[in-house]
Amino acid sequence: MAATGLRFQSAAFFSARQRDAGTKPFHHCSPHRIPIARRIGLLKTKSSNGRPQISASFSNEMLDESLSGERAPEQQGGSTVSITVVGASGDLAKKKIFPALFALFYEGCLPEHFAVFGYARSKMSDEELRTMISRTLTCRIDKRENCGDKMEHFLQRCFYQSGQYNSEEEFAELDRKLKEKEAGRVPNRLFYLSIPPNIFVDVVRSASRTASSSGGWTRFIVEKPFGRDSESSGELTRSLKKHLAEEQIFRIDHYLGKELVENLSVLRFSNLVFEPLWSRNYIRNVQLIFSEDFGTDGRGGYFDNYGIIRDIMQNHLLQILALFAMETPVSLDAEDIRNEKVKVLRSMRQLKLEDVVVGQYKGHVKGGKSYPGYADDPTVPKGSITPTFAAAALFIDNARWDGVPFLMKAGKALHTRRAEIRVQFRSVPGNLYRRNIGSSDLDQATNELVLRVQPDEAIYLKINNKVPGLGMRLDRSNLNLLYSERYPREIPDAYERLLLDAIAGERRLFIRSDELDAAWAIFTPVLRQLEDKRVAPELYPYGSRGPVGAHYLAANYNVRWGDISSDDS
Repeated sequence: MAATGLRFQSAAFFSARQRDAGTKPFHHCSPHRIPIARRIGLLKTKSSNGRPQISASFSNEMLDESLSGERAPEQQGGSTVSITVVGASGDLAKKKIFPALFALFYEGCLPEHFAVFGYARSKMSDEELRTMISRTLTCRIDKRENCGDKMEHFLQRCFYQSGQYNSEEEFAELDRKLKEKEAGRVPNRLFYLSIPPNIFVDVVRSASRTASSSGGWTRFIVEKPFGRDSESSGELTRSLKKHLAEEQIFRIDHYLGKELVENLSVLRFSNLVFEPLWSRNYIRNVQLIFSEDFGTDGRGGYFDNYGIIRDIMQNHLLQILALFAMETPVSLDAEDIRNEKVKVLRSMRQLKLEDVVVGQYKGHVKGGKSYPGYADDPTVPKGSITPTFAAAALFIDNARWDGVPFLMKAGKALHTRRAEIRVQFRSVPGNLYRRNIGSSDLDQATNELVLRVQPDEAIYLKINNKVPGLGMRLDRSNLNLLYSERYPREIPDAYERLLLDAIAGERRLFIRSDELDAAWAIFTPVLRQLEDKRVAPELYPYGSRGPVGAHYLAANYNVRWGDISSDDS
């Protein structure tokens, strides 16, 4: 298919084109990206500025309606989307946001009329921005023809505006440049705040007053962290809502855009084999595990202000837990899903200090190579007791999950890199094969469902089965869905999915303000206790499995961490 004029199309259109031209449909932009209610017909909603808007399946005419907030008059030439990356010279913008936008363009997922603007304090020309962006773009999706041409087409739609983050005058200049590119079409504007949280409000105030769309929608993507505790998070929300409606604020947690996290509700709600088992009657415990095999690497100044609990557990892991544990939503509509997530969070007990273990990695020599400790990072304040590892036991006090421990573990400088969900089921009552398994191994021989979020995405179920032969010997094996084998195509980056959703106005993978409040209410008391009492973290060697205290915590609830068993995959 030609590189130019790529637009959203219906699934039927793709099938016809595929038959006629022998080409593959765009797998990134298949209709599953739009909720069912919107796929099967037109669904009237309201845009962020209160105008009626029509959402629909992927046709050019309907997309223009959806983007503009109402049907655009013919003389206006349809609609356009302008995406402004605020903090364009930062690492996140260079490594994630611009490459994600190019990947969407490469796959034909962006609307026909769009422009990308970078905004930062650095002095830079349009050409210098394009040169900076070009260094991060790759044809990683596949090796189709004209990738170089597509890069050039994308870069020609990238522009730059230098300015202070609190300057209404310089955002007004951005507004003037945006209008030039919008060229009389109905303007829709998306601002991505790739900046430190202490300047969120300055940017929102300035941009909302002088660079909002006059006829379409205006939306702001806000990167975490969303405060440091309940109080600061609430203050940030109140400040943002002085200038924006809740519908305009898209709080991004990129873990919600990961393929296996998206598949979590599909696995549960569309497979009869799992849904009846999803309760305290059959599940003994649930483990959410996040580990990195590297340290802060010079980013200790940022990390030390937050620590691993705020950086990973309060947002990434808690969001996954809410999706895992929620009741069946009324529909796939964003608000129905977010309502159920909020119910889970409000049903959770406040985390207690005795149910938390914290650690900090120390220097270690392994294989003749020396690895520095957290305190050795020159950007880390001397004497810091900020945890780089934490484990916690959480509980949901409702009928479905009463008494089931949800164990979280997250850490840096550990022995491996992984993010996964482990569901350990109860033992078989009166197991006939107890003697064959051995009493000491019976606990390990229970069924376990594992969803590996990263790396090497996979879903596998650990079952007991007979080893072939004349004797009766049991073995533990995996029923394995390895994504790289079943789906050889490239899996989209989480930022691609979330940017596409923000453009489409789909909010189910973004965090609502009451959801954020409920999440902070769980962790804020224990965070304050850790800081007030200056709880010293347990030291663990760089590249190890973390503090020994994490194993004692699990043992308190008769749990063994699933990622340390001898047959772990």
